[in-house]
Amino acid sequence: MTFGEFVRKSRLEVNLGLREFCELAGLDASNWSKIERGRLPLTDSRKKLETIAQLIGLEKGTSEWYQFFDLASIAQRKIPEDLYSDEEVIAALPVFFRTIRGEKPSGDDLDKIIELLRRR
Repeated sequence: MTFGEFVRKSRLEVNLGLREFCELAGLDASNWSKIERGRLPLTDSRKKLETIAQLIGLEKGTSEWYQFFDLASIAQRKIPEDLYSDEEVIAALPVFFRTIRGEKPSGDDLDKIIELLRRR
């Protein structure tokens, strides 16, 4: 699911039409429609994203809240803020990326990633 699909689905679940939602969020309906369809890039304003999250009924700290911000990060082609601030996670990312690309990690690298995941 993309960020736009997630927001559209959530917006409809709380019975907010596109225009009403955009009016409440201070967004342009035409541009937001394009964002929901993945045709325009997403804002990088954390404050605006938090406003949107609240409008679609997401509670801070819930799995839906994190999913919303994870999808926003993906749409922005960024690492989520909470992960980026964790030095241990950042240090493990190169191994993770290489593994996803098909390179077999060393035993030590794999152990480090497993231990990092266990602590989460």
